[in-house]
Amino acid sequence: MTVRRGRHAEPIDPAVRAFLIAETFRFVDAVCSMPGIERIALVGSLTTDKPDPKDADLLVTVADDLDLGRLATESRKLKGKAQTRNRGADIFLANPAGQYIGRVCHWRECAPGIRMSCDAQQCGKRKYLHDDLDAVQLSSQLVANPPVQLWPRVECRDKLPADLMPFISRLQSNGNP
Repeated sequence: MTVRRGRHAEPIDPAVRAFLIAETFRFVDAVCSMPGIERIALVGSLTTDKPDPKDADLLVTVADDLDLGRLATESRKLKGKAQTRNRGADIFLANPAGQYIGRVCHWRECAPGIRMSCDAQQCGKRKYLHDDLDAVQLSSQLVANPPVQLWPRVECRDKLPADLMPFISRLQSNGNP
């Protein structure tokens, strides 16, 4: 199978999808025990049978007072791993009220005035919150009912691809009913 990227057709490498899934679940393992992380859900193309996903998308619900520094560090690690396969990762954030609040900032140094290219609406008001709500929005339906919640308990709302099931089963066997 091939896929068009730009002007050239490239073969689809199934190992890339497997790699993204494995790295996504490593991210979940790394952040689920952080105080202030209330929910982790998988959204986007990894929840489908799409053979050549361009990125890994997670939705993380965070406490209003959570310092996003450690989460941002783990997010950059996931993005870096994905970039080794010419892919990406987005960590979308919601508050406990179920509102989409933005994404994790991808800069190691996050503060007002450091980056001219920063398009966060309130850059620096909450460190590592990239609230580019004019550019990216998640529907309230997706935030309330993501395809699969991974933590604190597994909840599958959609039929999931078979390649996700070993990871889902591992989460369930580790005490995430």
